[in-house]
Amino acid sequence: MGLYVYNQGMEILRHHNWQVTTTEAIAIQTELAEQVSRTGDVHPRLIAGVDVSVNRWAKTGTGAVVVLSYPELEIVAVEVVTDRIGFPYVPGLLSFREAPLILAASEKLTVTPDLFIVDGQGLAHPRRIGLASHLGLFLDTPTIGCAKSRLSGIHVVPDDQAGSFTELTDKDEIIGAVLRTRTRIKPVYVSIGHRISLQSAINWVLACCGGYRLPEPTRLAHQAAGGNLKVESVTPDLQILK
Repeated sequence: MGLYVYNQGMEILRHHNWQVTTTEAIAIQTELAEQVSRTGDVHPRLIAGVDVSVNRWAKTGTGAVVVLSYPELEIVAVEVVTDRIGFPYVPGLLSFREAPLILAASEKLTVTPDLFIVDGQGLAHPRRIGLASHLGLFLDTPTIGCAKSRLSGIHVVPDDQAGSFTELTDKDEIIGAVLRTRTRIKPVYVSIGHRISLQSAINWVLACCGGYRLPEPTRLAHQAAGGNLKVESVTPDLQILK
């Protein structure tokens, strides 16, 4: 029997500086997209969800990461960081606004998640590197994009039953899946983030939904980013047994 041992913070890879122009950001995305891995599987014991809440008036954002045990889906760790946002809102360049906040929150973790589920796109992006893929490269960890709306691609509507999905395609390339997580409830857009296959990404989103439309890790991260997650007790030195 093994133990997941708490560390002194996640190691974050530094692929580039975040203080860039929009033209530089597009060039960075084009270069990094070639490094995104579209294959792999994972057998996680710790699954993290991440989300960002933006205060447009104060020009600040709050990045949150919530780590859950699997299969219990119980909260193991919550970290939140609030800071000024230094990049403008530009469609397709969301990661340059939100990733620095999420990475700052992730650096505070004293556990190492095996999988990250991101409220955003992965490959389902015009340059095939949405927030989930960008984070995956910096975190060097399997990541999944699970977005509430479509950014790129076309699809047919999946059947009404939970678990049904259709392919999301762009120029004859499969870039994601339109997944019904609850019967007769609006679907979500699932895509590869990094180091995981699309089928595995679909399976893990379904495994984490817990009766809600959204996966429990990102649903709770959304609450944490908005200051609405009430956590009575999270033991910092808790060890999770395999």
